[in-house]
Amino acid sequence: MRKYEVMYIVRPDLEEDATKATIERFQSVVTDNGGEVEKVEEMGRRRLAYEIDDYREGYYVLMYIQAGPEAVSELERLFNISEDVIRHIAVKEDE
Repeated sequence: MRKYEVMYIVRPDLEEDATKATIERFQSVVTDNGGEVEKVEEMGRRRLAYEIDDYREGYYVLMYIQAGPEAVSELERLFNISEDVIRHIAVKEDE
């Protein structure tokens, strides 16, 4: 298993409960695929550098995970089809 940093931006117009549910859903994707969520930093609402899909703000979430490549690819697949996520990136940490 490798260590990854996963950052994603959730739509700012979601209710607080829906935002929390989205964060928990992506954490469970990691654990269901044999990974481990080490830490989750909710950075909160921040202004975007440029407008994305008519949004000027977003709710930033940073996850530190330890997982296999299949868990990360499943996570990215779900990010791509989720309407609640504006942008995402997963970066493998150096050994």
